[in-house]
Amino acid sequence: MDPIKLQAAIDLADAHWQAGPTSVSSLSDQEKKVLCGYVPGPGEPSLEEQERLGSALYRAFQASASSRISAYPAAYDLRTGGFVTAVKNQASCGSCVAFGTIATIEATFRRQRNNANLAIDLSEAHLFYCYAKSKGFGCSTGWYPDQAMEFSKQGIVDDACYPYTPGDQNCTLCADWQNRLVKISNYQKISDIAAMKDWIANRGALSACFTVYSDFYSYTSGVYSHVTGGVVGGHCVSIVGYDDNAGCWICKNSWGKGFGEQGFFKIGYGQCGIESSIYGVEGIVETGWLTNVKVQGLWTNNADLNSYVYLSEGIGWRKLCTVSVNAHLDMLTQLAASKAQDKAISVYQNAGVLTEVYAW
Repeated sequence: MDPIKLQAAIDLADAHWQAGPTSVSSLSDQEKKVLCGYVPGPGEPSLEEQERLGSALYRAFQASASSRISAYPAAYDLRTGGFVTAVKNQASCGSCVAFGTIATIEATFRRQRNNANLAIDLSEAHLFYCYAKSKGFGCSTGWYPDQAMEFSKQGIVDDACYPYTPGDQNCTLCADWQNRLVKISNYQKISDIAAMKDWIANRGALSACFTVYSDFYSYTSGVYSHVTGGVVGGHCVSIVGYDDNAGCWICKNSWGKGFGEQGFFKIGYGQCGIESSIYGVEGIVETGWLTNVKVQGLWTNNADLNSYVYLSEGIGWRKLCTVSVNAHLDMLTQLAASKAQDKAISVYQNAGVLTEVYAW
């Protein structure tokens, strides 16, 4: 699509975005189509129906705005707090569902810990080439976001255990993969725009899917709205913010930093069905070793086996195991000594409950 003619059409439509060369605008039609890896699942509305649904949701939201007391600010961007991980590139594979899901989980984990420096880099390859492949999906077929969320409850390894490369392949996890899983506790499909904004402002990112039109590939900045060109397919991303003044969602894409605003884009409310297929991660099940942390607080009361420790590095309060009185008291003694000496320790947690303490 000629960028000069496209920009003229954008200006004529009084749309508020800029077009130009991007990392994907010069791809062939087939290569562009491969990037669109979202397909509505069985029994779900078509892309066209999802667009109508998204528009209806936004109109309903606007109609109730005057009588609604908002529990969220007028604008919020998870990037400001450092909760959004680096932009990645799915390249020549329709694996966007995996990328949108992983981006959402990573941002949710950082927000859950309130730690912008939390080292979290999960494997899109595990989610797509293992879980999606087990259901018969691949680069040319696309996938469903609800299945991606459901499989995420079983756990996803870190990227170093199974680095992503584009192209259908066998599931090749590292040897100790079972000890490197990050699991989500559950997920929700959200169908209310006010609830979406509240979730982003207070809990984390959202995975979202929408219809891609051919003009979208030339987006460089501003608030995207469809102006010209036909449907290419469905695409999934992670919504990491919103801005009521600009009337848009802020999204993390998976087409590299050469697309849009350093890999991110803004899209107008009610555009392209963006609100019709939204999923939020309820939380991350925290299991595994936490190394080089310090005890910053201890709490207990006269109830049996009811003690908590506050750990550094943004980890916060963790309950001590209750498997036995001796184990509980031994751990409490070690933790108290470490706090008194201001010594770093390592602890093992199982679903957020401390079961082992290693102090040196």
